[in-house]
Amino acid sequence: MKLIIAIVQDDDANDLIEKLTDDGFRVTKLATTGGFLKSGNTTLMIGVKEENIEKVINSIEEICKTRDQTITTPSTVAGTTGIYMPYPVDIEVGGATIFVVDVDKFIKI
Repeated sequence: MKLIIAIVQDDDANDLIEKLTDDGFRVTKLATTGGFLKSGNTTLMIGVKEENIEKVINSIEEICKTRDQTITTPSTVAGTTGIYMPYPVDIEVGGATIFVVDVDKFIKI
């Protein structure tokens, strides 16, 4: 048995959960925060048999595409005067971070 832990952007989470459950996988959803933007993301825990790892990873790759997003970040204009001027910055968001963990013991209660 393997445990797949996938950290995905909130925008992709519902579509991915729907696809995985339609494919017969059980998914536990955790609301998490982190990363450069300190924005919400979703951590999914999926218990799978070893032969299903690639199917789950392929589903994650299919749903969780990277995309460009423009954010506004503050920057000081006049040194230490305390005046801030926001300016747009293009960043890449989306995708997924995936961990596959061996589970030595699985107990279903």
